[in-house]
Amino acid sequence: MKLIVIAVGNRMPDWVTTAWKDYAKRMPADCTIELREIKPEPRTSGKTPSQMMEAESRRIQAALAADSLVIALDEHGRDLTTMDLSRQLEGWRGNSQDVTFLIGGPDGLDADLKKRCASLIRLSSLTLPHPMVRIVLAEQLYRAWAILTNHPYHRA
Repeated sequence: MKLIVIAVGNRMPDWVTTAWKDYAKRMPADCTIELREIKPEPRTSGKTPSQMMEAESRRIQAALAADSLVIALDEHGRDLTTMDLSRQLEGWRGNSQDVTFLIGGPDGLDADLKKRCASLIRLSSLTLPHPMVRIVLAEQLYRAWAILTNHPYHRA
């Protein structure tokens, strides 16, 4: 199975790229994690936030794999514990289903795009810096895998 993270935003600071690569290389060959960066709409274009999210939505949809389960990260999404995420990962792996996680830009994700997602989840009730979200997600996916395989990374 493949875990795909589609994130609006490019030209991240080096620390973000380094952390992402660290977690990505830890994942096993049968559960890889891939990042697809989407160019954000320029915030100086005079467009409304809705217009910018709609433009970013078109780019996101172009990057989606046809048969992947799509989950949006959203502040109004369902809270998951790490154990919940691990159980979800186990189900996806059992179905040999690729999963795509969507991370919106500064204004979030287009409402119509979110409606088409299988589910919405949130990583935290706290407001996280945008570049940090992809790292927290990668770490939690790695931790969920570690739980499933009894890897010592997770200490319950």
